[in-house]
Amino acid sequence: MKDYIEERAIDIANYIIDNNATVRQTAKQFGISKSTVHKDVTDRLRQINPLLAKEARKVLDVNKSERHIRGGLATREKYLHQHELGIQ
Repeated sequence: MKDYIEERAIDIANYIIDNNATVRQTAKQFGISKSTVHKDVTDRLRQINPLLAKEARKVLDVNKSERHIRGGLATREKYLHQHELGIQ
């Protein structure tokens, strides 16, 4: 594996842990795709630093389990905002 990929995987994991970030937020921050973030954390990082990979995985698992709640809240906000504006 190339050095810059290993470095990126470590940086991504640290960002996820420090900011409690989702895959989507991390991808946007680093200017890469969500699939690259996922591959870096789940596959590449496990070979480089298994302990760091485990910590990052914990954060991503929590985010995944809460995903449906955040989606519901976003939908609720959308309709409340439309109601305030008188849009139906």
